[in-house]
Amino acid sequence: MKKLKYLLYIGLITGGLSSCNDDFVSTKPLEEVPEEEVWIDGPLAQAFVFEIYNGFGVGGFYEQQLASMTDEALFTHPGRGINTVNEGRANAADPGYIMDTYLYGQMYTRIRATNVAIKNLREPKFDDEALASRLLGEAYFLRGYYYQQLVRLYGAVPLVDVVYELGEADYTIARNSYQECIDFIIDDCDSAAMLLDDIPSVDGRATDVAALALKARVLTYAASDLHDVSTAKAKSPAIAGFSNPELLGYESGSRTERWELAKAASKAVLDHAEYAYKLNLTAPVSAAEGQANYRAIAMGGGSKVADASGKQDLILGRFFIDLKDERGGWVGRDNGPNGYHSWSGNTPTQLLVDDYEMINGSRFDWTLATHKSAPYENRDPRFYASILYDGANWKPRAADVAGRDPSNQIQTGQYEVVIEGKKVIQPGLDTRNGPVEDWNGSYTGYYYSKFVDSDPTIEDQNTRQSIPWPILRYTEAVLNYVEACIELGEEAEATAWLNKIRFRAGMPKITDAGVKLKERYRNERRVELAYEEHRYFDARRWMTAPETLGRKATIIRIEGKLKPGKSVERYKYDKSNYDYTYTVGTIDPGIENRNWNDKMYFSPLHRDELNRNTKLVQNPGY
Repeated sequence: MKKLKYLLYIGLITGGLSSCNDDFVSTKPLEEVPEEEVWIDGPLAQAFVFEIYNGFGVGGFYEQQLASMTDEALFTHPGRGINTVNEGRANAADPGYIMDTYLYGQMYTRIRATNVAIKNLREPKFDDEALASRLLGEAYFLRGYYYQQLVRLYGAVPLVDVVYELGEADYTIARNSYQECIDFIIDDCDSAAMLLDDIPSVDGRATDVAALALKARVLTYAASDLHDVSTAKAKSPAIAGFSNPELLGYESGSRTERWELAKAASKAVLDHAEYAYKLNLTAPVSAAEGQANYRAIAMGGGSKVADASGKQDLILGRFFIDLKDERGGWVGRDNGPNGYHSWSGNTPTQLLVDDYEMINGSRFDWTLATHKSAPYENRDPRFYASILYDGANWKPRAADVAGRDPSNQIQTGQYEVVIEGKKVIQPGLDTRNGPVEDWNGSYTGYYYSKFVDSDPTIEDQNTRQSIPWPILRYTEAVLNYVEACIELGEEAEATAWLNKIRFRAGMPKITDAGVKLKERYRNERRVELAYEEHRYFDARRWMTAPETLGRKATIIRIEGKLKPGKSVERYKYDKSNYDYTYTVGTIDPGIENRNWNDKMYFSPLHRDELNRNTKLVQNPGY
């Protein structure tokens, strides 16, 4: 590997120390390994492939999460590019916030590394054939995964499967068709699955099941409305006027066949029942057990201790250890309540909260007096495992706040208390005008707890946690299978599998059919996969974004007034002392003014990429 740094190193030594002996002059730099030595040594080759996994970043555990570019969440600290996306203002010079796990240039950097690995591992020069085969399988998986990240955001991209060297005649390349991109990714998934077959699972490394799950996701997307050109044109004027629709989807062929492929790919994952965490139930578990089941999945993929069969939902995760100070370890600090000295970054919207059903399976409805007076009672157990709401019990407060709230309850409202004989209105500890950190409070009136460790020893403002990010889950494959079955008219099979998920969560079975079944499925997917980066893409591929992502973010305002004759000096949530009122509002447009623009179905290719590669065609609307 004749790097400039290496040559400079040699030059400095030979120029400045010409009288030294030859042994000293030929000493190699300790921080680098020449390329030719990497591929003749198994452990070095493994280290090369392991580094490619760094393209996962911290999964989705960034301070600014993809959830806040959907109707799941509102980012509390505006001005970082999220509004550019949510308000439909993205353009080639300013595409808005894109996490590095989707960035065009960074994904191609990783793809180049996979191409290097694949080139050298097809005919390995070290003796460990088993290791070489596994590393080659992982390289194929990683290349397919990174291309999938690009395609789900930009549509078709240039397919590069060679290693460009210095002195090439031409480095520019046009975008392939969408169909060619999907076929390429599926081929990589199939190659990975074959090479990784029956290899023992190791946390954070690709397996054959991970390759199958990625294939199922890609084919599910490919069969969806957004990627059927005739359907997309009928729903979007921006796409209808685009002169290169082959970059966005299929111009011909059978959608039924595409759904059949998606169904078969998902079923191949379902056949690996070792990941079917508590999906063998024939009736709903209790609400308490449903909450515990969902919490166990969110906090590590499913508890092998709680489930005697040893099954877990997580197929592939991005894991974190306390020895490394990585962003993923700070998800609690980034998103926890400001009354706990945390930053309340990606706060749930009322839109998301409203979509959690009642425990009996009915829709929550603000027009019903019983729902309006007690909106947080008798809800889907997954709500309590995911959302911190006013009055929710949480972990002990930090020492400097504990005296204000010995009950450890979330306070996002305004409450009457009696001080020196007079009633006054007191803001909750977890509000933007509370006494702890008034600059970090939620605008929406909620915080999320799904991936936040409830261990009281984890003080989110200064203690890292070790919750893995779910890259691929068995439950996602189940939902993909359900979706394909619905699209193919196989409703009995769809409801059977959908109810397995609901029973595990403590929710009653679904008996709907037709359009209502599709609506129930989409809501189930929304709730089950909340904050896992699916909503951003689901609303686009279903082409429901105008009526979902385009809505103004809704918030809750809560007032607690003392009942006649009651006197409270230090606030605590208590319906025997207080009458509570709940008022839904929308976020101030000065903070965020959401607006859907059809060009946002696909992100723009950055102007710099267009200048570097003049063969690129820009996406519609830009």
